[in-house]
Amino acid sequence: MNEIIKVDFDSQTVSARELYAELEVTDRFSRWFERMLAYGFAENEDFTSVKCSTVVNNGAERELQDYSLSVDMAKHICMVQKTERAKQVRQYLIDLEKAWNTPEQVMARALKIAQQTIDSLQPKADYFDALVDRNLLTNFTDTAKELGIKRKDFIKWLLGKGYCYRDAKGDIKPYAQFSNTATDKQKYFELKEWRRDSTAGTQTLVTPRGREAFRLMY
Repeated sequence: MNEIIKVDFDSQTVSARELYAELEVTDRFSRWFERMLAYGFAENEDFTSVKCSTVVNNGAERELQDYSLSVDMAKHICMVQKTERAKQVRQYLIDLEKAWNTPEQVMARALKIAQQTIDSLQPKADYFDALVDRNLLTNFTDTAKELGIKRKDFIKWLLGKGYCYRDAKGDIKPYAQFSNTATDKQKYFELKEWRRDSTAGTQTLVTPRGREAFRLMY
């Protein structure tokens, strides 16, 4: 279907000035539109006031008064114009509306809206998932506080019981059977990557299961 006049599909509206030009009206725009309003159209129901711009002879932009018309109002205006061109424009709007309301188009719009909603919510969902996940994990200092002991005593106990070891840099790391690759029942630690400016590394954090296990064992 060749486009005769541009329709904003999201709001189901057309520009009054574009319709005016397409209908080849000879009267001045403001006078013509005032005549159209005499047919009982209501502002903010059938049309809204908007601004548009045009380029004048010296290349500068000039702001013009325009109106955003509902498709129904545009069809009614075409009908009262009683010209062959108005008849063509009206039929175009009718055909466009029929195509817009086919089951396929309705489903396509519904899927588009659903995807837009998902896309807008996904960053928030990812953020809160990460936040919850991170808040369920505690470092050695906070875990020791929950257990009511000193951090150094807690670390000494973990090393002595074979849950953790010190790597070549002296950092405390969990053994594989108690960390990320462990079964859920023995996943006492998680290794999380961190980055600060140009520096990066990993941090050992204690899981809720690990805290409960250590509380019962300590």
